[in-house]
Amino acid sequence: MTRLILASQSPARTKLLAEAGIRHTVLVSDVDEDAVQARYGVTDPHDTALLLARAKAEAVAALPEAEGALVIGCDSVFEFNGESHGKPYTAAVARERMLRMSGNSGVLHTGHWLVDCRATAAGNEPSDASGVEVEDGTPDGGAPAPGSGATLGAVASAEVHFMDMAPEEIDAYIATGEPLNCAGSFTIDGLGGAFIRKVDGDPHAVVGLSISTLRNLLGQANVRITELWPAA
Repeated sequence: MTRLILASQSPARTKLLAEAGIRHTVLVSDVDEDAVQARYGVTDPHDTALLLARAKAEAVAALPEAEGALVIGCDSVFEFNGESHGKPYTAAVARERMLRMSGNSGVLHTGHWLVDCRATAAGNEPSDASGVEVEDGTPDGGAPAPGSGATLGAVASAEVHFMDMAPEEIDAYIATGEPLNCAGSFTIDGLGGAFIRKVDGDPHAVVGLSISTLRNLLGQANVRITELWPAA
């Protein structure tokens, strides 16, 4: 049976996978995000999302529990007025951001990184795959191997348009605690959905994991997403 491990502690991501009928387990990585960014000096929001997703996936893939499974790591970064916004953590930071976001729009980038930890057949040589940003790649042709040896990633981005928000509404929202641990200080699948006017792009990416992007990455590893659906 094909196993998928989600390298994320996000309840929204695991709920999204569950509602999409995708069997998975959760194994949280112990990645210091600030240290990773400091090491590589990444400032572009798109690239930062991919870098952190890769760091999480590879950290979990190195654990004994990941042997024989596929590991998907995800990370989201909100781009607003050229700035990268991760989790605000404090009410003061969340309020300052949301006051500026009111009536405006920004882009939520969600990075995905897949590592295939299944045993590979002897003689397979990795090659680049098309359609996603790839490092190391997948086997080149032939019958599907038990494992592809793939380590590859992609970013799904969506533009989020916010309604005008009164300061009192922002304060009430922050008081719930919901936005403090969310990239960009908002959610679309929770209380914050009341302040989002529309989304241009994949709404799943705004939640934190694009199901269609996951399907594409799995395909590059010679796995159909239907293999992760519950047995009939």
